[in-house]
Amino acid sequence: MKCVLALDQGTTSSRSILFDQSGTVRAVAQREFKQHFPQSGRVEHDPNDIWETQQFTARKAMHHAGVHCEDIVAIGIANQRETTVVWNRKTGQPIHNAIVWQDRRTAGICAQLKADGAEPLFRQKTGLMLDPYFSGTKIKWLLDNVEGARKQAERGELAFGTIDSWLVWNLTNDRHRHITDVSNASRTLLFNIHTLEWDDELLGLLGIPRSMMPEVRASSEVYGSVDKFQCECGCPISGIAGDQQAALFGQACFEAGSSKNTYGTGCFLLMNSGEKPVVSENQLLTTVAWQRGNEVNYALEGSVFIGGAVVQWLRDGLGIIESSSDIQKLAAQVPDTGGVYLVPAFAGLGAPHWDPHARGILIGLTRGTGKAHIARAAQEAICFQSLEVLRAMEKDTGQPMPSLQVDGGACADNLLMQLQADLLQVPVERPKLVETTAFGAAALAGLAVGFWKDAADISAIRQVDRTFEPQIGKDEAESRFAKWKKAVERCKDWET
Repeated sequence: MKCVLALDQGTTSSRSILFDQSGTVRAVAQREFKQHFPQSGRVEHDPNDIWETQQFTARKAMHHAGVHCEDIVAIGIANQRETTVVWNRKTGQPIHNAIVWQDRRTAGICAQLKADGAEPLFRQKTGLMLDPYFSGTKIKWLLDNVEGARKQAERGELAFGTIDSWLVWNLTNDRHRHITDVSNASRTLLFNIHTLEWDDELLGLLGIPRSMMPEVRASSEVYGSVDKFQCECGCPISGIAGDQQAALFGQACFEAGSSKNTYGTGCFLLMNSGEKPVVSENQLLTTVAWQRGNEVNYALEGSVFIGGAVVQWLRDGLGIIESSSDIQKLAAQVPDTGGVYLVPAFAGLGAPHWDPHARGILIGLTRGTGKAHIARAAQEAICFQSLEVLRAMEKDTGQPMPSLQVDGGACADNLLMQLQADLLQVPVERPKLVETTAFGAAALAGLAVGFWKDAADISAIRQVDRTFEPQIGKDEAESRFAKWKKAVERCKDWET
C-alpha cells in the first residue's frame, strides 16, 4: 500500500497522517507538547519538543498502518504559521524558544514602526498588517534580546525559519537544506508578494541580516530526501504550505472566489483570489496561497487568533469541562447564552480589528448564569468572529458568500456548525474528510511526484458530509451580532 505522509504541525500538537491514493486516511497519530507562557501576552514553544513529537507521531502512524518507509512515496508538511525559530547553523540548536504566532511581546516594535510611518510600505509590499502576529518583529526581538545573537547573525551563523524550515532542516540532516515555501514566506513581513523575493528594504527596517533567511521554493516540488539515519529509503519531501493555505488546497478551492474556514486553535477564513493579489480595503490580509511550477495563487485572509483555543481555556483554565469534546453536550443544556457574551481576545484581536492591546471579556453575567451559558457563549464567540471576517470579505469582493466550506477539528461539533449557519445566515458545508489541512499538504507532495496526476484528482476526492442550514431568522441573527459588536468595543485597547 503506497501512501503520502502528511506532517501536520500545529500550535498545540504535532500530528502525522497517512493518505492512500483514494484520499482515505490510513492512520493518524497525535501528541500534544508543552505550551510556555513566560509572561503575560507571551507564548513560546520548545523547538526540540516540536521536532521530537513530530518524529514520534510519524513513526506511530506508520506502525498503526503497517506501512514501511519504502511505502511512503512522499512527505508533505503543513505547519503553524508565523511561529519563529532562530537556530545556530553549526550546532543546529535554537538560540531561544520559538516565539509563537499568538505572542504579543512585539506590540511596542509595531507601534513604533507605525509611528514612523512605515505601515503603508509593509502593507503594500507584503499584504500584511503591522502586527506582532507576524514573524519579522519576532526575529528583531530575538536579535535584540538574546545575548550575542545580533553579532552571530551578522557573522552569518544564525538561521531563521518558520516551523516548516525547522522540520526540513532536521528531517534532511543537511546543513544546506535551509528552505521555506512561498506561502510561509508571505507571513513574515519580510517577503515581497509581488516580486516573490525577500525584500532588502524591509529587512533593513527591522535590522535583520539577509543571510538568516531561507531559500524560498514553490509549494509543490521535491526539496530533498529524509536523512538515511531516520529513513533508509530516503523518501522525498515534496510539499510545503502554511496550515491555512494547505487547508484551502485540501478543500479543492482552486478557482478564484472559492473559500473555506478552518476551525483550529484560531479560525482562518481564506478566499482564493486568483493569480493576482487583491488589496483589502477592510483590514483583511493579502497572502500567497501556493505556487505550483510557475503558477502562483493568492488569497484574501481573515485571521481570528482564538478559535478552538477558547475551548482549551474552558478545559484547562476554568476546569468546567474535562475534555474538549465535552463542550457540545454542556452547551446544549441551555437554549441560548442567557445574554452572556465572551470575547476571547486572549492574544489581542485579529481581523478585522487588529488590536494587540485588546484583552478577553465575559459580559452579561447574572446570578442565573451557569457554566452551560458560558460554554455556549464560547461557541458563539467562535462563530461571531468568523462572521466579522466574512462580512469584511464580502465588502472587499462586492459579492455575498452563498455558502461556507468548513474544516478543522472543531467542525466535528454539530452544535457549533449549526450556530455558525444560524449567525452567518448561509449554509455551512462540512466535508467527509475533515483533515483537509493535512490532506492539502499531502496533495501538494503527491502531485510533485506523480502520485496524483492533477488538480482534478484532488477535487474528485472531496465529498460533502453534511450541510447545516440556518434555523433562525435574519433579524434574530443581526440582533445577536449587534450585541457581540458592543462587547468587542468594550474589550479594545485594554493593555496600553
